[in-house]
Amino acid sequence: MAFLVAHLPCNMAGPLNFYHHYNYKYQIGNHRNSALFSCIDHNLTQHMLSCKRQMCFASTVTCSASNKPSPSTDVSFTAKIRSEVLSPFRTVRMFFYLAFIASGALGGLIATTQLIAALANPSRAAEVAEILKGLGIDIGAATIFAFLYYRENKAKNVQVARLSREESLSNLKLRVGEKKIISVSSLRGVARLVICAGSVPFILESFKLSEPFTQSLLDRGVLVVPFATDGNLPGFEIDEGEEMKELPSKRKQLWQLAPVYVSEWSNWLDEQKKLAGVSPESPVYLSLRMDGRVRGSGVGYPPWNAFVAQLPPAKGLWSGLLDGMDGRVL
Repeated sequence: MAFLVAHLPCNMAGPLNFYHHYNYKYQIGNHRNSALFSCIDHNLTQHMLSCKRQMCFASTVTCSASNKPSPSTDVSFTAKIRSEVLSPFRTVRMFFYLAFIASGALGGLIATTQLIAALANPSRAAEVAEILKGLGIDIGAATIFAFLYYRENKAKNVQVARLSREESLSNLKLRVGEKKIISVSSLRGVARLVICAGSVPFILESFKLSEPFTQSLLDRGVLVVPFATDGNLPGFEIDEGEEMKELPSKRKQLWQLAPVYVSEWSNWLDEQKKLAGVSPESPVYLSLRMDGRVRGSGVGYPPWNAFVAQLPPAKGLWSGLLDGMDGRVL
């Protein structure tokens, strides 16, 4: 009877009503049987309640586990695809490197067995030199192709990591004017962004230094993104005198962008500084190409005069032809 009680299912519907009917049915017997089944009824009820509590607890644990956020991948699928497009023959080279490594390793294994057999047989002592020569060639070939594969794989990982960081940058948000919010990727093919990240005095000084090059920078499609790392908002003072009516509007156009979701920008910049070995407090600038990739960066003020000298005009007869002269990707 105890065995039956222990192995009754704990997911039966309406256990209390069922067991009250069960107890009433057997109360027509003697007092001993009635007491026995009453005891069984009590034990079964307690067992059912315990099972229900365990089921509820298990359900709660399962829900908590399902709500746990999945770990984010460091490399996006888009970055891998872009890497394949930029280096279309890298996969082919790596495949042949692996094939040559396997061939050299197999040849070395065969040569090793032949060498052991030749050393064990004095009559084949003359073959040892030739076998050693072949073994050396196999080991050398496998080593060389292993080095080439390692170098190619390292270059691939570096490129994919850089593209992944650029993809993260393209997903950051910017405010244009008062209400419009866009992503950095929306400006691909439209503008060359220059990100100034630092304290408010650094940004204000960068703003002042860019004044003589305002028109030239706009002609080259440059737009500045000021990002204050100290949490304050820079207030740009623009002189709207009568003698310079057009300059204030152009200055506002050059510095019209503002970062949105500051924490995401801070995380991205902190990661770049850490990879470059730059102090988190150092003011930096980043210059993007027309296609949104990073073309230059440094510590300190942006070299506005260098941008004017190096970048081609964004409009005009030579604009499309010179789009690829934004600079080498870092």
